[in-house]
Amino acid sequence: TDTMSFKRLQRALFRTMAAVVALAILFCIGLYGYRTMFGYTYDSSLSDEDLAASVTADENITNIALFGLDTREGDKQSHSDCMMIVTVDNTRGKIKLISLMRDSLVDIDGYGEDKLNAAYFRGGPSLAIRTINENFGTDIKDYVAVDFEQLVQIVDAIGGVDIDVQNDNELKELNRVIKDYGAERGKEFSGVEKTGLQTLDGVQALCYGRIRKGDTGDDWARVERQSVVLNAIFTKLQSASATELIGSMRKLVPYVTTSLSPTDMASLIVGAVKNGIPTLEHTRIPVDGEWSYSGNSSEFITYDLDVAADHIHAYIYDDADISSGTTDDDTGTDSKSDTDTGTDTTDSSKSTDTKSNTTAVDPESLVEEGGWYDSDTGDYYDCDGDRYSLDENGNKVYY
Repeated sequence: TDTMSFKRLQRALFRTMAAVVALAILFCIGLYGYRTMFGYTYDSSLSDEDLAASVTADENITNIALFGLDTREGDKQSHSDCMMIVTVDNTRGKIKLISLMRDSLVDIDGYGEDKLNAAYFRGGPSLAIRTINENFGTDIKDYVAVDFEQLVQIVDAIGGVDIDVQNDNELKELNRVIKDYGAERGKEFSGVEKTGLQTLDGVQALCYGRIRKGDTGDDWARVERQSVVLNAIFTKLQSASATELIGSMRKLVPYVTTSLSPTDMASLIVGAVKNGIPTLEHTRIPVDGEWSYSGNSSEFITYDLDVAADHIHAYIYDDADISSGTTDDDTGTDSKSDTDTGTDTTDSSKSTDTKSNTTAVDPESLVEEGGWYDSDTGDYYDCDGDRYSLDENGNKVYY
């Protein structure tokens, strides 16, 4: 009987140890999965903030703010160079992107009227979300932020993205931006040799999403290029195998900062893929034909915010096509031609103002908003830090 009792004790200990080992394995697997899927930077600071969010209109639709940050060396605050509303529509199996033009003239709580992207600079994601909600009637409560520097790592992590460099103007400007990007970092990066559809690496894709000068369509076309890069990343991830996707996720998540908790993120992902991989769509606010430039240097983009809010609501909840707008094409006809023909109306409007006055006025007065003048060299710098001179007609000539 003593022998039997000992054997029973052995079996009980074995079962207990086996259970402990199994639980330990499951815990390690769970911890690995958690770190793989949710190893991002979690920002819990919005939980007690008043974001002025409207009432959620559809429980199956989640709206999130996406900020592409341009954090420059020495800056304590980031500029939101790219601002989007990301809509996860579980009913229709779609992810929709709405690009908001960063120079849109809006009211920022506590600061008055200013450019939309000034909200992030002045008050971080909290004020930026509040500004979007108050001006466009949205119900955003969370955000995802990615620094443009990190976009390089993200694209390289998935083996590059396929982008169509459409013409020689794009190619020339792309290589100029790549060269400047390398010079800022004391490095040399590979340029792009030809136009057409090709795989771009992280630096090349980042710079492609930044170009807006040299007859490439100004900020209007840059917004479209940013969406092209995001779509290319999404397409690459769609075609990946499960193993490749997990590997990519491990590399991607460290570059993301978000107010979404791991539980929120898991729920969002499960809902988004429950009917298969969602499709991706993109639009822009303001739409063609409903905007105009304003300000002393045409630095603002002005439009009816109530009309824009109606467009956004229709696009998100009614699945409407808002690309052509609903009003007469009277104030914003230049926006469409900007993108199609590459005419930089912002620069041309400024050069018209300075054309006859270049030699008669103080050079400092010709500096565009956000830029500066170097009196030692006689060169100008725009808001992106790119150097240029003014020719005899007052037109910008980039180096």
